[in-house]
Order: sequence, then structure tokens, then C-alpha cells
Amino acid sequence: MKPRILITNDDGIHSEGIAALESAMNEIGEVFVVAPESEMSGASHSLTLGRPLRIRQIDEHHWTVDGTPTDCVTLAVNRILANGKLPDICVSGINHGANLGDDATYSGTVAGAMEATILGVPGLAFSLVATRSHDFTESARIAADVTRKALAEGIPEWTLLNVNVPKGTPKGIRVTRQGFKEAKPVISEHIDPRGKPYYWIGEVREGFRAAGGTDFEAIDEGYVSITPMRTDLTNHGALEGMKNWEN
Repeated sequence: MKPRILITNDDGIHSEGIAALESAMNEIGEVFVVAPESEMSGASHSLTLGRPLRIRQIDEHHWTVDGTPTDCVTLAVNRILANGKLPDICVSGINHGANLGDDATYSGTVAGAMEATILGVPGLAFSLVATRSHDFTESARIAADVTRKALAEGIPEWTLLNVNVPKGTPKGIRVTRQGFKEAKPVISEHIDPRGKPYYWIGEVREGFRAAGGTDFEAIDEGYVSITPMRTDLTNHGALEGMKNWEN
């Protein structure tokens, strides 16, 4: 029996990345796409709680949700696909741009895979590390290879895989740890036609820190980065040193 594969993203149902991912996944199993109706980049792991959500079914394998990637996965697992067998795996992406280091915490792409993991479905997040390239050929191939391996061998419980693919042809694959970026925020102020100020948030990247097997290093050297991640944000190394805080 073919595996059931749930696809989501944060760039929206009409993005080139999700089309490339769906094409790759169709070679592996039965695909169900539940994605935001519009771009939700930077949505992180947010749920929409202040308003109702609407689901629109396009056909028997495609739905849109007017919400975040987390909304999409939550509704897919608990409502849209709830009458049948749960997905065997959830793949999120392919994001047009990197989700490395700290930026993974902002990422709706990573959040889609994270929510699946919380709900008991293995989650994989795929991103193409390119700012201008729209060629998803290699990243789709990598996504298919990693998904096949995850289905065949499994991944650790409550763990998602954050996969970043460099531009061009990768030299290979490295299993990495999360790095930390060195960047400065840039706030650009402008005036709208009504004379009111508005602001655009950006940043200037200056490199990364915490070298030694990081996702940044793998990408810089031309390798695919696969980082196992969990929702557990505990700094386990600090627990013992803070015992004197207890009373």
C-alpha cells in the first residue's frame, strides 16, 4: 500500500516550491496537499485563535486554509483527513530561501513539520538556500530521497528533520546541528501616500557563530544540511547549575 503523504508550506498553495515537492512526492505515495491560501512566510509556529478559519476544497487531494501552516496541519490531521488513515509522513516546503540556525524559529515551513510531529506524524521541512534561483530540481530530488529514507528507516520519535539544500548540485549530505547567525536588524522607515510612517524590517547578515558541524557550515561548503530538531527548548546543560535557585 502506498504511504499517505501530507504536504504543506508557508509560501502558499500556488508557490513553485510546493508544486515541485508535490511532483516529487507523487512518485512515492498518495499525496494530500493542505496549504495556506496565501503567503504566510515568517508565521512561525502560530495558531489562528482570534477568528474562524475557512477550508476550501479544490479537489479530492487539494485544500487551502486561510491561516498559518500550523493551522493547515492541525486541520488536515484532525478534520480534513480524520475520516481515513492518518498520514504516514508530513513534508513541508519547498521553501524559497534558507531556514538555517535561529531563522528556523521564525519559519512557517519548519512549523508545519513541527506541528505534524506534535500530532504524531513524522515531519520533514525542506528549504532551497537561494535568493534568486527558481530551479527546484535538485531540492525536489533531495526531498524525495530523504522522504524515502525516513519512511523506510523511521526518524527518532518527536523529532522533525530540517533540511536545507544549497543552490546548484550538492556535494552530498551532512547531518548537522543548529547554528546561530550573526546579524544586525535594519529598520527602514517610509511615508505612505497619506503622510503616515510605515516600517520595513530587514537584517544584514554578518556570518554565524558556534562553529563545528553546523547547518551554516554544511551549506557554505556545498552540502545538504539535515538538522534533527525537537520542540523541547530546555537548556538541559543549565539544569544542574541552577539547582540553587530551588527552595
